Amino acid sequence: MKQVIELREPTDNINCPNKLFDKIKKVNINYDRENLILFTLNTKNQLIDTHVIAIGGLNYCVCDPKVIFRTALLDNANSFIMAHNHPSGNLSPSSEDRKYFDRIKTLGESLTLNCLDSIIFNENEYYAMR
Repeated sequence: MKQVIELREPTDNINCPNKLFDKIKKVNINYDRENLILFTLNTKNQLIDTHVIAIGGLNYCVCDPKVIFRTALLDNANSFIMAHNHPSGNLSPSSEDRKYFDRIKTLGESLTLNCLDSIIFNENEYYAMR
């Protein structure tokens, strides 16, 4: 059996929301509907990969937690950060946003796969839930 190994260049550490927001702005999404983006990180908090894992409607986006954890595990990630936009431009987290973030954090702890933050963003600004 032949194994193919893809070597990736190390990236900057994602150690603050500002650095992550710079990465978010480079992801090609349609801002008129809600998108959930997953950023997977290695043990040094360097970006492994970026995934748009769900596209929703005008005011919600549904994503099964299994999709998040499957994606992170396949990337051999140590941790991850979720980010989603609010098409309205309002950066305030809804009660559903907070519940989902808490649920994902708790599930991740059982897998030793840390959810470091959940970012809500629009085209110009962001809000870090951590």
